[in-house]
Amino acid sequence: MTEKIGIDKIGFYTPEFYLDLTELAHERDVDPNKFKIGIGQDEQAVVPLDQDVVTMAANAAVKILSADDLAEIDEIIFATESGIDQSKAGALYVQRLLGINPRARALEVKEACYGATAALQTAVDHLIAHADSQKVLVLGADVARYGVATAGEVTQGAGAVAMLVTRQPRILALERTSAYFSEDIMDFWRPNYSDTAFAKGKYSTEQYLRFLDLVWHDYQAKTSAELADFAAVLFHIPYTKLGLKGLRQISADSNTELQESLLAQFTKATVFNRRVGNIYTGSLYLSLLSLLQNSDLPANARLGLFSYGSGAVGEFFTGILQPGYQDVSQQVNVAEMLDQRQKLSVSEYEDFFNQALPTDGSEMVITPISKNATFYLQGMTDHQRLYK
Repeated sequence: MTEKIGIDKIGFYTPEFYLDLTELAHERDVDPNKFKIGIGQDEQAVVPLDQDVVTMAANAAVKILSADDLAEIDEIIFATESGIDQSKAGALYVQRLLGINPRARALEVKEACYGATAALQTAVDHLIAHADSQKVLVLGADVARYGVATAGEVTQGAGAVAMLVTRQPRILALERTSAYFSEDIMDFWRPNYSDTAFAKGKYSTEQYLRFLDLVWHDYQAKTSAELADFAAVLFHIPYTKLGLKGLRQISADSNTELQESLLAQFTKATVFNRRVGNIYTGSLYLSLLSLLQNSDLPANARLGLFSYGSGAVGEFFTGILQPGYQDVSQQVNVAEMLDQRQKLSVSEYEDFFNQALPTDGSEMVITPISKNATFYLQGMTDHQRLYK
């Protein structure tokens, strides 16, 4: 019998500030329904200067890891497309901040929004290959930036997901068969010299849906699976309307009862995404957490997951919900976290967006404003970020 490996714990962190997209719509002279219905977003996380991908990842992980976990983790994989250094892995900062076992591999991976899935599958492979390994920490943290008053402004966001991958997982046991596809395309990218991304919106949507079609049919060919085999299908969610298009595409030939059932679960799986916005590599796993905390699916229900990263890579993989998953997945009350955030005016959001760290090696001291964060960025000196 194949040993179960998968997600044992899952945590989340998003900054303590947000923007109401109805107010943004009014300020930009846009019908609010274009954002709330056309895009499918209600609120957007806004990152302050004292938070970056390192602190957000650490803040997500500290909520779920025990002293035993810290001692037993022997690999840390940090997925991000908002990396702070071209050489040093963000995983090393997190390792120190959390006090994780130093006899561990620590690395960073990148492939747009697919990165955390690459990290998750690598974690599973690590546990399969190393019988003495017990736990791997997977982190997905990003800040989505397109620019003030740009077309992509409404699909910004910030946040981090942390997943502890183990044998005999208590939340989701990953099945070994998956289907993936990659191709060199330019639908979304961010050159090293730019702090905001470039995107071909319509083209990127088309590629997302094309990759979904390819990997879903490849998965079916490998496994003979039918859509009815799944209690829910989760998607990478840069904005909820795109995931909905994906669901409608793969369920177009299904009966009405199945379509309605999958739509109901999709709605529950995007409650948090609608309020946080795009967190790039963590978006699929925020959707998973939303499903876990807002649905009542039974143990042993099968989930399908579609991961997509521009550039581009797509993968369809599956997992089985484990008995008692409801209790374990409630370690972090995401709804409460979101309710406790501070709303910013549009002008305050713009001020936050335009704040920047020095790039000339000069010293900067940051007064922390993230009151509920365990870790924050203190400042910079000699081209080095200082964390506490």
